[in-house]
This record gives sequence, structure tokens and C-alpha cells, in this order.
Amino acid sequence: MMKELLANEFVLPLTMGFVFGILCRIHLLRTDYRQYPTYPHGKIIQVSLGVIAAALGSVAIPALLKENYTAVTFLTVAAQQFRDVRNMERTTLSEIDKQELVPRGGPYIEGIAMVFEGRNYLVIFCSLVTTSAAIFFHWWGGLIAGIITLLLARKWMSGKTLALIVDIKEASVRVEGKDLYVDDIYIMNVGLEDSQTLIREQGMGYILTPKDANATVTIAHPGQRQAILHDVATQLGVYTDTGEPSLTPLVKRDLSTGRLGVFLLPQVKDVEQAIAVIGAVPILESVFRMPQKSKAPKQEV
Repeated sequence: MMKELLANEFVLPLTMGFVFGILCRIHLLRTDYRQYPTYPHGKIIQVSLGVIAAALGSVAIPALLKENYTAVTFLTVAAQQFRDVRNMERTTLSEIDKQELVPRGGPYIEGIAMVFEGRNYLVIFCSLVTTSAAIFFHWWGGLIAGIITLLLARKWMSGKTLALIVDIKEASVRVEGKDLYVDDIYIMNVGLEDSQTLIREQGMGYILTPKDANATVTIAHPGQRQAILHDVATQLGVYTDTGEPSLTPLVKRDLSTGRLGVFLLPQVKDVEQAIAVIGAVPILESVFRMPQKSKAPKQEV
């Protein structure tokens, strides 16, 4: 089988598909503010899986052309292996999350795990398209197809962010008696005077106003709210420690309007940077809702 696939007419297409597949996985690999995958061991794991995906994608079309259908069935085995990648990432991140001062939350972890699985499929797609184009349109066709798929992979790498569905503005943080408010939204009860003083000095507040009914339902999900708190705490720091519930960042919802009140205690007290961080929080795929797409009678949410 291998000798047939490595016949002269397939050497160049296979090589091009394999190389562009690896380039695709390296291009999609980012260690950003979330610090995952870690450097270098997490990256080694992901690149190694990308090499396997590139090899599978590049060999599929030559195997079909040689009528070697058994080789194509390996793609189904690969799909199972990449589902296991999703389980591995989920387990790893869940263990890490137990020690976070401001945890990611289950929906955020599920979204990250889904991304790691999906990017291996993007690698297979890139290799398959590049190899096919190189076979049917010579090497220059493979080169053009490879570049186009890399650009498409870049476009599909990231999803939507909160800035697209909410308006974000700074709001006042005030303590009335023992009650903490962000603008007019009640956050929590703060009994200790030391905590109240710290909140007055270090606290920041923001109001997130949904732009439509879809946004109202999406940001109401606790998982999406926890993702906001985690991203802000990761990038701006958090002025708290274990066993300090009164100093914990919180997001509460105004039930009548659907607005969110975000209370933060960052190490870096920068209003504009905090707005940028909140706006860049990803909309989690597992919590995104679209009630406006329903065929049921419409009513204001």
C-alpha cells in the first residue's frame, strides 16, 4: 500500500499536503493570556497531534485514487482519537480550574476543549484540499489551495466576542450600609468594614447592556458570566485571596432589563483596558442562544 501511495505522481502532492497541514496546526497554536497550552510541553503534544492529522488528510485522496479503500477507513479511527483529545483537554483544564482564584467554569472549559478537537479537523481539511489541488492542478494548484486554506483556518480560528452583542460602560461602585451596588444593580452583602474600605479604594464596576434578545439570553447564562470574571482576573489580576468571599469579583443580573452589573477588584485599575478585556471575552458556543430564530410567537425577553 505504502509503495503505491508513494508512486512518483503522488510524492509531491503528499509532501505539499503534509507540509501545509503542519503549517496550519502551528499557525493555529497560540499560548495567550490563558496560558494554555503551556510552553513547551503542551505545544509539543498539540503539534504532534497536528502531524498525525496532516498525514491522514494528505493520504486520503491518493488512497481513493488507488482504490485502496481500507486506507481511507483510518480517517474514522482518527476522528475517534481526536474526540479523545477533547476529553483529555477537558480533564486537564478541570483539574487546573480547581486551584484558580477565579475559575473558568465548565462551559468555558468545554469550549476550549472543543476548539482543540476542531483544529485537528481543520488540519485534515487543509492537507486534504492541498493534496487534491496538487494532484488535479499540478504543484501550483496545491500551493494556491494551501495558502487559501491557511487563510480560512485563520478566519475560523476565533469565534465571536462580547463586544458584538453588548454595550459596555463604566459604572459607579458604592457601598450603602452593608450592601454593595454597581450603578443600580445589587451585587452582594459586605459586612466587614475593612472589606468595604478596600472595595471603595480598589473596586471597579461595569454595566453590560445587551443589544438584542439573543444577547439578553446569552449573557444571562452563569457560564458566560464566569468567563467574563476569569478573563478579567487573568489579564488585570485580582485583589483577593482564598477564603475571602467578600473580595470575590461577581456578576449580577438586573432581572427587569437583562443588564449585567460586573464588580471587579483588579490589581491593575485601568478603566479602558478593563472595557477592552470584557469586550474580547469569547461568546461560549455551549451557552449561545438565539430565541429570535424561533418560529414561536415573538415576545420581548
